[in-house]
Amino acid sequence: QVQLVESGGGLVQAGGSLRLSCAASGRTFSTYVMGWFRQAPGKERECVAAISWTTRYTDSVQGRFTISRDNAKNTVYLQMNSLKPEDTAVYYCAAGESITAAAMRRADEYDYWGQGTQVTVSS
Repeated sequence: QVQLVESGGGLVQAGGSLRLSCAASGRTFSTYVMGWFRQAPGKERECVAAISWTTRYTDSVQGRFTISRDNAKNTVYLQMNSLKPEDTAVYYCAAGESITAAAMRRADEYDYWGQGTQVTVSS
């Protein structure tokens, strides 16, 4: 069982930056694929970024967001720069095992989810 706790969300002006953190419980953190997803009102949940031995990003955040992990701290991060109003959403951290590189952006591949943290970008 893995428990995930996100932090770092908040209100920021367009062009600003935020760093989200996700702290995971469990002793096998390094073996999990970790993902950051987001869901805006009225929209489907989408994968923003994911990390295993490689990384995946959705096109709309490529070059602006960076996912990273610190296995010693059981933590995954999402550095978000040049934020836009359309980045406003609830951001969720997720963990999964045995996810192929091709499937890293699929929400149904992940087994564990955090409660989410709100990110609001004002124009």
